Parts: sequence; C-alpha cells; structure tokens
Amino acid sequence: MPHLKPIKVISVVDEEPTVLQNREENQPLSPMARMFHQPESNVYIVTMIGFKSKINPEVVKANLEHSLLKHHRFSSLQVVDEKIEGGLKWVPTKVNLDDHVIVPNLEPKLIDSPDKFVEDYTSSLSQTGIKMSMPMWDLHLLNIKTSDAESVAVLRVHHSLGDGTSLMSLLLAYCRKVSDPNEVPTIPSVTKKIDSKGHSKGFWPFLLFKLWLFWNTLVDVVMFIATALMFVGDTKTPLKGELGNGCLPRRFVHRSVSLDDVKLVKNAMNTTINDVMLGVTQAGLSRYLNRKYGQLNIINGLSERNNNLPNNIRLRATFFMNLRPSAGIQELANMLKKDSKAKWGNQIGYLIFPFTIALRDDPLDYLREAKVAMDRKKASLEASFSYFLSKSFLKFGNKAASFPSETTLWFSNVMGPKEEISLYGYPIAYVAPSCSGQPNGLMIHVVSYANKMTFVLSVDDGLIPDPHQLCDDLEESLHLIKNASLLKDIN
Repeated sequence: MPHLKPIKVISVVDEEPTVLQNREENQPLSPMARMFHQPESNVYIVTMIGFKSKINPEVVKANLEHSLLKHHRFSSLQVVDEKIEGGLKWVPTKVNLDDHVIVPNLEPKLIDSPDKFVEDYTSSLSQTGIKMSMPMWDLHLLNIKTSDAESVAVLRVHHSLGDGTSLMSLLLAYCRKVSDPNEVPTIPSVTKKIDSKGHSKGFWPFLLFKLWLFWNTLVDVVMFIATALMFVGDTKTPLKGELGNGCLPRRFVHRSVSLDDVKLVKNAMNTTINDVMLGVTQAGLSRYLNRKYGQLNIINGLSERNNNLPNNIRLRATFFMNLRPSAGIQELANMLKKDSKAKWGNQIGYLIFPFTIALRDDPLDYLREAKVAMDRKKASLEASFSYFLSKSFLKFGNKAASFPSETTLWFSNVMGPKEEISLYGYPIAYVAPSCSGQPNGLMIHVVSYANKMTFVLSVDDGLIPDPHQLCDDLEESLHLIKNASLLKDIN
C-alpha cells in the first residue's frame, strides 16, 4: 500500500514542517495543558478505533512518518521550564516509532471473549503512564475480531497535547472518505446562533440581557468556587467516587445508537442534539440509580418500590466546552496557523452542570429539564471564568489549581465525521474517545460518526462494576424519549 497522499487542506503541515517546529520550540505549555499534569488530574485521552479489516502494523508505521510525526506536539518532549515555577516547555526531538507503536503478539484462538480482552487491555493502559523522556503518545494495534470490528487500535495521548476538538481535526486530516478514497472527509460545522434577545430589539432588551448574563455569571461563579473549595459537594450515590481516585484503574465501554433517532427527537422538540443527549443522559442516570437504590433496599431488609430514589439528590457534571470563537471542528491547517481563531491545543473551559435525578411519567420531561438547565448555562460566562481562573493560578505556579473533584462525573461531547472514513486505507467501524486520570468515578463522552451516535463510558472499576448496564439504561432512555416524541407529533 502506498504512503498517504498529501492532503491539500493541510499543505502548511506538509510544506513547512520546520516552520511549525520552530514556532513551538522552547515555547511553554499553556496553563490548561499544565492543568492536565496535576497529581489528581494527570489525564490521558484514550481513543478506541475499530476497523472493518485487519491492519498491517508496517503500513501504519510508514504512514505515521508522513502524517502524525509532521505535527510538532507529537514529535516534541515536555521538559522543565526553569523560567516558570512548575512549568514545562516543548522541545523537538527525533521520534523512534518502535517506542510508540505497540503490537502485542495475540493468539485469537486462545481468547474466549475478544470484547472482554480488548476491554481489559484498554483498562490496563489506565494503570500506566507514558514516560516524559519521549513524546507523550502511543498507539496499540490489536488484530483481534470483536463484535463490532475486525481489529482495534487504541491511541493514548496525554491531554496536554490537545483537546478533543484538536484531535478530531487531526484524525480527519489524515483520513479519506470510504466512498471516494481521494477525498478528505467533510468537516463537521456548527453555526453559532445569534442571540436575538439582546441584539435586535433595542436598548432596553439589550440592557436586560446583559444584566441577566451578569447575574447568571455571578451565581455560577459563586457556586463554582464553593464546589472547587469543597464547600458544596454532590450527594453520595452509587456513582459518586471517593476523593483522589484519579489514579485508579478505569474501564472503557461504548454503546452506539442511531443518529437518525437523535435527530428525530431534536426536530420534534425544536432543540439541539446536545440537549437531546443531555436529556437521554439524565434519564439513563435516573434509571440506573433507581435500580441501585432498589437493590440497596433489599439488602437492608426493605421492600423494593417502583421509585427507590431518595429526594433531592445533587448530581452534577464537570461539563467541558470549546471556547474557540470558531465553533465546531476546524481544518487542521487553520488550527496550526499563527494567530488562528481556532487554535490547536486545550482551548476549553468547564462549567458545573446539574442533572435532575428523578423518575418522570413523561420521558420528554428529562429533555425539557436538560434544555432549561443548558439554556441557563449558555447565558453565563462560567466556562470562560474557569479558563481564566486556571490560567491565573498556574501563571504564578500555584499547585492548588485542579479540576473540581466534588462533582459526580465529567461530561464531554464532540462532533465526528459525517460520512464513513478510512485511516491509511483501513475503513473505520467506530471511534470511541474517552479519558483516564480524572478525579471522578465516571466520565460520559458522546461522539458522532456517520449515522451513529456513541456513548463512551470511562468508569472506576471498583465503583461501577456494571458499566454495560448503564449503557443499557442510556440506550433504553433514548428509545423511550423517541417514542414519546413520536406520540407527541401524532397528538
């Protein structure tokens, strides 16, 4: 198989690698990148990519030379920056691919459950780190057939190299459409809606909107600080881990549902895909916890009821948001340009998102509640404040800077390719990114790929021993919400 052909949209990478390397040489890591090196938040992005055919490791290595290694972050060390207390800087180095591409010698006939084997293998990666004496990424190639792929690649990247938006743009740059191997994938786009409340109805509505924005931000910042200082914590539930569990083993599982079903609900309810996924997540978490509390009632000698949930459960997520002025995934070339508005790196803030845990007679109420909560968060600068606060702390070498550990989970989402794609000529069956090293017992990541939407769970193995059950609850919740939205249309 020939090497990957040059991609027009990233000609800056192919034609000017030296310029890109020089631009980052001896540059310090950004404050947010350094946040991902904190003891309780030493975070790695772990991405499982299923392929529809077996993969040849030598072909992959040959193509990596002409693609990934052209990117400065993947061919640079992170070394101590003596100018900044606790700081690190990028220093280019020569990459030995044999140190980064790991191909275990597998005997598929001796493996009883390939799905469980891949789960266990990926989980083992959460128990080890990558030495800082080499660029902080590695790629594991598993030529083993599972229930949804012929082979699996696991890409592990330290989060300091870039966020989900950056890595998705990188993946798309090196892929091709399955329908046309000479064409690059369509870049998923997002159009930011212009808020008409404060910009098109005169001075007073504009002033009221600004006052509303100020008030929401003030309330959110106070709650954010109270949570960060551990004055306000989530209710202790079967999903809430102990403090300091960022170094515990993680298990990664995923479940794909129909993107068409998600869009059907979105259109019926006149909302966004993000709102739908939050509503489904709220419903799924409620179903899961209701079952868990029912089991606890039986253990404690009490009877199990239809509704076993305690009242007033506080369950919140650290919700990550892309802060780039240009929304959505961008072309890699644009992200690497100097003074780009969609800069490569960790351009993310985070906010504290409340999930309402309860059983509803009308499944659409989960979606309505999630939409109200997210609309309220959109009219706030909490995410920008968290980014500013992290920057300020770490600018002065403050080691106290870290992500909130009092929330129950992390939640993140990213748009993926609109059509089926191939990487280095190998058609992709699914893409399932997640994280390890975070200070919470649960992370839910949502990613789209072609006609599928995938929930990816990263769980503390000791806290949540049945992650597939939680996947079942999320899938069933979407089914119930979809049926309710169809009934709404009929009525």
